[in-house]
Amino acid sequence: MKRFALESTWLRFAFHNALRNRRRSLVTVSVAALGSAALLLAGGFAYSTYEGLAQSAARSSGHLIVGTAEHFDKEEDTPLQYGLSNVAQLDKQILSDPAVRYVLPRVEFSGLISNGDKSTIMLGVGIDADAEFAVKGPFLKVVAGSILQDPNSTDIVIGEALARSLKATPGSNLTLMVSTTEGALNAMDVNVRGIVTTGIPDIDKRLIYTGIHNAQSLLHTDKVSSLGVFLNSMQATPEAQHRLRQQLNGLTIQNWEDQAFFYRSVRALYNRIFGALGCIISLIVVFVVANAMAMAIIERTRETGSLRAMGTLPGELIRSFSYEGMFLGGSGALLGAAIAVGVALLLTVFPVQMPPPPGRSTGYPLLISLDLNMYLLTISGMIVLSMLSSALIARRTLNQPVVDALAHT
Repeated sequence: MKRFALESTWLRFAFHNALRNRRRSLVTVSVAALGSAALLLAGGFAYSTYEGLAQSAARSSGHLIVGTAEHFDKEEDTPLQYGLSNVAQLDKQILSDPAVRYVLPRVEFSGLISNGDKSTIMLGVGIDADAEFAVKGPFLKVVAGSILQDPNSTDIVIGEALARSLKATPGSNLTLMVSTTEGALNAMDVNVRGIVTTGIPDIDKRLIYTGIHNAQSLLHTDKVSSLGVFLNSMQATPEAQHRLRQQLNGLTIQNWEDQAFFYRSVRALYNRIFGALGCIISLIVVFVVANAMAMAIIERTRETGSLRAMGTLPGELIRSFSYEGMFLGGSGALLGAAIAVGVALLLTVFPVQMPPPPGRSTGYPLLISLDLNMYLLTISGMIVLSMLSSALIARRTLNQPVVDALAHT
């Protein structure tokens, strides 16, 4: 109890000392606040980018992708050489997992698409039209026409850039030409149902969606390339992947991140950029707090000398100055956190559109994620760094003899 009372006394002493030179303290707190806000806003932007890219990757391929090992590791000599059979049975097994919401088969194929006068390369995907477009959500935008509705029709949906290249509009008739699973050539007349964009021009130049039965008929097969497994949440991915690996012997189950090359590249880049930025801002805050404490200690040299002459231990004085640094750095960190939260909330009320990043044709809203762990880590980091810098400055200054401190002018 006595120790607690003593600590409270030193805390009050440090608090009042921090208010002695209010202008200097205000500048120190302001720099710490701006530094903390910059760290939190930059980190929130990075987190928001990670979340958006993760959602885009998961909605595109599925949280989990089920296929044969050769499908992921080898190049096929003929279409669906390493495809999946007995899809209905696999679908039933996977849906028995409590975390699974949808299991969507996909048939991937390539070939030529022609309007009669011009032919170009296509990358086609046979899909379950009833659910595929629903899970893609905002990451697939319908530019004209509508999405696929009748799974047994010969309708297709094509990318915006491909439609431009072929001068196709909803209702246009085109021809698909592919190599079948037996190596023969096959062609099919199709009708353009709609035009969509993924926001990535290189994909939109080749993209075709058609019903899975239409794709299987075109390729003369009943196989599928892979199964996209969509879960209740992103957080359920590791556990569901482990369970399905035990349940589906002989098959390979990858998660969305295994196929999200762009996500991994952006995350690695942002981690380096914002990591370096965080170190620079932290050093600036530390130097500002240390400078403020050095000036305060020098101004109070005779005062600290008097306290030491009356029996106050150097360790107690160092503790007092570290508490003073804690108040300055902590106040700045809390103020910076409040600024960051305010900016993040303002961006939800007054949205700001970012320009398209490299490799994309559409912009995206600027959002700042509010991650509790990041805020706690930043605030506690600022407090600890401020206390350490103050303690180090105080320790070097308080090592001088008491007589010299009392004679200081």
